[in-house]
Amino acid sequence: MTVREVSSSDGTPIVYRTFGPESARPLVLLHGWAQSSRCWGEEVLGDLARSFRVIALDLRGHGYSGAPREGYDNSENWAADVHAVLEAEHADDAVLLGWSYGGLVICDYLTMHGSANVSGVVLVGAITSIGRGEKGGKVGAAMRAAIPAAMSEKPREAIAALGSFGNALTGPPQGKGVASQALFGASLGTAPHVRAALFDRSVSNDDLLRSLDIPVLLLHGTADSVVDVSAARHAESLLPNASTSYWEGVDHGPFVEDPARFVAEVTEFAESVDA
Repeated sequence: MTVREVSSSDGTPIVYRTFGPESARPLVLLHGWAQSSRCWGEEVLGDLARSFRVIALDLRGHGYSGAPREGYDNSENWAADVHAVLEAEHADDAVLLGWSYGGLVICDYLTMHGSANVSGVVLVGAITSIGRGEKGGKVGAAMRAAIPAAMSEKPREAIAALGSFGNALTGPPQGKGVASQALFGASLGTAPHVRAALFDRSVSNDDLLRSLDIPVLLLHGTADSVVDVSAARHAESLLPNASTSYWEGVDHGPFVEDPARFVAEVTEFAESVDA
């Protein structure tokens, strides 16, 4: 594993970790709201690195990346972050994988830079749009219940909201205590102004999805209480080249609930797309 840093177009430092052989196909992992590149778990990262050059980003405002006060409402910034990493890693035939908010960041990148350097996309419990009335950004009950307290600077309010929200990331708590604590820690470690700013924008990517010329895998739990499964079904209705994997009864963190199945499905898809 190697830790690297690159500057985005606005000067924000973007930190990312790489795993696996340099010669393998790049698999770029983009985490969700109030998380970090550690959300995937070392087991998943290690298993994926057997087949791919895994590049796991800390999104701006998260993990070890820079956290500017402003700019989170600008799609060009998010696109530039991904572009900077792809350029630094010479990732010409990458598969982009976005969980939750990471799906929106992938759409930002594709809108600004196109799909010439991307062979495929995996959307995991992901949103593709954001804003009132956007079907591609429909959130579930756990997310609605966490807002706005999860953005609060008051510790008591934020801890209660983020703790409840965190349960949705790991599904049933039996045997997931360590993962739940790690994910909760990442959420709490994300600055309140970042947690709030990520929702302070409105973007529709329906036209992008309709015109997307690369394969997309939609992987979504049917019991997702953070991003409603209807968001995936909406994307499915628009994408010209989509395959789907709906996990019955699974909440917002399929890679936590069943890491082996997650790795197997992502590997099968990523190995099937053309370079």
